[in-house]
Amino acid sequence: MNVKNRTIFEDDNLHVLRSLDTDSIDLIYLDPPFNSNRTFEASIGTEAAGAAFKDFWTLEDLDNASHGELAEREPELYHAISAAEFSHGKSMKAYLIMMSLRMLEMFRVLKPTGTLYLHCDDNAGHYLKMMMDNVFGKENFRNEIIWQRAITTKGNLKKGLARDSDIIFRYSKSDTYVWNVEAVTIPYDMANLDEKTKRQYYCVEPETGRRFSLTSITAQNHDPDSHLTYDVMGVVRTWRWAEDRMRKEIEAGHIVQTRPGNVPRYKRYLDEQKGKRLNNIWVDIPNLTARSRERIGYPTQKPLALLERIIGASSNHGDMVLDPFCGCATTCVAAERLQRRWIGIDLSPKSYELVKSRFEQNGITKPVIHRKHSPELYTQNRTYKHTLFGIQEGKCNGCQTLFPFRSMTVNYVTEKSKGGTDAPDNLQLLCRACDSVKGSCTQEQLIQKLEDEGIRR
Repeated sequence: MNVKNRTIFEDDNLHVLRSLDTDSIDLIYLDPPFNSNRTFEASIGTEAAGAAFKDFWTLEDLDNASHGELAEREPELYHAISAAEFSHGKSMKAYLIMMSLRMLEMFRVLKPTGTLYLHCDDNAGHYLKMMMDNVFGKENFRNEIIWQRAITTKGNLKKGLARDSDIIFRYSKSDTYVWNVEAVTIPYDMANLDEKTKRQYYCVEPETGRRFSLTSITAQNHDPDSHLTYDVMGVVRTWRWAEDRMRKEIEAGHIVQTRPGNVPRYKRYLDEQKGKRLNNIWVDIPNLTARSRERIGYPTQKPLALLERIIGASSNHGDMVLDPFCGCATTCVAAERLQRRWIGIDLSPKSYELVKSRFEQNGITKPVIHRKHSPELYTQNRTYKHTLFGIQEGKCNGCQTLFPFRSMTVNYVTEKSKGGTDAPDNLQLLCRACDSVKGSCTQEQLIQKLEDEGIRR
């Protein structure tokens, strides 16, 4: 790995991602902008005061060459994103191009056994899943986790349902990945059990208050010749366990008979069970409020418990965790608490300040490395054709039709034989058909021919 543990980069995450070693990261969690058309600012007087970011996108926010780069590397993905423009506008197209270029690099740096969690909401979630299916392969989609932020719904619901949840997409790089089931197993809370668990563990010991259920220990099929058929408390049955195991359970007080002659049953205590396995709907971790002890005022801060669950489920001690949009550094703090190595990236210098402060609050004395420049930059082979593709938004400058990057040809607006130059403003991209039609004629003549043929309107 070419980056040291506990490093915060203050830089464009695309630059940093391109400089990281291939197959070097075990787990990536990202909570990027959601394309919510809002501006977020930390509250004045809070620890995060001064942190701010905009969450709306235009094509002007992109380097023009980004279009051409994505169209050349992933033409199917670029065309899918271009289709999203028709239903959701240019803002969504710009946002998805920005995310796609970064996601391709995240896929590259992730180990074959690695996992990525993408946190989003319903503003762009369905488009982001399309992007993720393309980059990771739909066969490597693992879960769509619904995180319910608010336990109780507030506000006026006359016009619809409250939007109190986020989406977290979980993808692996292959079908071999880290999965620690104990991290998604919740111990039973004896003081606040749900009704289903109460019905399942319906008995309560008067002397201890412990809940238990009585379950069958007989085999499904009675076989008098089986070595499992023997007498227990005056009852002969074919049992689930061999006689030695049964005697041990009786001595431990786990086998009970409700009255003489009844079939003995197994006494299963609730507090001895591993806990409740989670499904993909998480309702037990509320979002932070103004009164939460860990709240530092960052506008999109997520709970440590949420990140600790994700990191615990999909990484092991000593693994490398990356957050390319680390914001107030919750991922970094959670990774440190769980004895993982970590790297954070954010444009704001606040991330470095906040991770140091939060380390102090959590009694962590480890030093944090602050880098304002990425490692030796991974060079990208961009040409002016990439830039032209972005300027023209992937459309032929003749017929105005979307074409794959490889189907476009650099052409002169005014031919050199008629006084044209190699200056950028005299270059354009044409599809092969329009390039053939244009020949040595002027751009105006090309457009007129296309209009006469009904190809361009």
